[in-house]
Amino acid sequence: MRILHIMAGRGQGGAETYSTDIMLSLHATGIDQRVVMYEDAPRYKELANAGIRMAPQILKPFLRFSKRSALHQLLENERPDLVHCWMRRAASLMPTWKKAPVVGWFGGYYQPRHFQKCSDFIGVTQDIVTHMAQHKVPADHAFYIPTFPDVKHEIPINRLTLQTPPRAPVVLALSRLHPKKGLDTLLRAALSWPELYVWLAGDGPLRGELEKLAAKLGIRERVRFLGWRTDRGALLRAADICALPSRYEPFGTVILEAWSAGTALVACRSAGPAA
Repeated sequence: MRILHIMAGRGQGGAETYSTDIMLSLHATGIDQRVVMYEDAPRYKELANAGIRMAPQILKPFLRFSKRSALHQLLENERPDLVHCWMRRAASLMPTWKKAPVVGWFGGYYQPRHFQKCSDFIGVTQDIVTHMAQHKVPADHAFYIPTFPDVKHEIPINRLTLQTPPRAPVVLALSRLHPKKGLDTLLRAALSWPELYVWLAGDGPLRGELEKLAAKLGIRERVRFLGWRTDRGALLRAADICALPSRYEPFGTVILEAWSAGTALVACRSAGPAA
């Protein structure tokens, strides 16, 4: 079997982590894969170093039309048995291709009109699949497949390396620092627990605002901005609670991570304005 993956983002996030886990796992079973990805994407080297065939040249042209044309030629050359478009940006580059199933992956409530060249659709929650049906995606072509990330059995990180007292209660959030994540709610909740330390493992456009909010609330000395991490197993095993606030996103990935690490989980919808 041969699979062509398209991951056209340059950022770090749950989709990038999950897709990398999937590609590496498939590679370990001997499945032939070709991955269309920017060469400066964070997970590119990890995939290339594993021996997966990469195709960064497809995304080098400036114009979308040129990218789509280059992708069409790659499809003709590779003749994959399956094409996997990871999220909207990848699906928007897809040319018309009727020679194999083209899967559009929904990690959120995307508009199906951006996935017109896809023949089949995957949603990471049942509610996303329902959302697809409400937007006229045929029910027999929409499938619910939850994410199942790989959490390594790592030794718990030494709290002192993160300037955290060994006996202090710690809440961990594994998340992009984005308004939809509702992380401002977590910081405000920390006000009611004076001993609590907050670890924010992730990066994103809201970092500056969250740092200012932590200072405004008077809890900055108890909040650790860890940046993007690849040792989530070690962090989960060192924390007491894994929090998953969200304004509108579905829950799933971190629930499995926290459960496998034996960490208590708090998942909640956040309301009100962002930080």
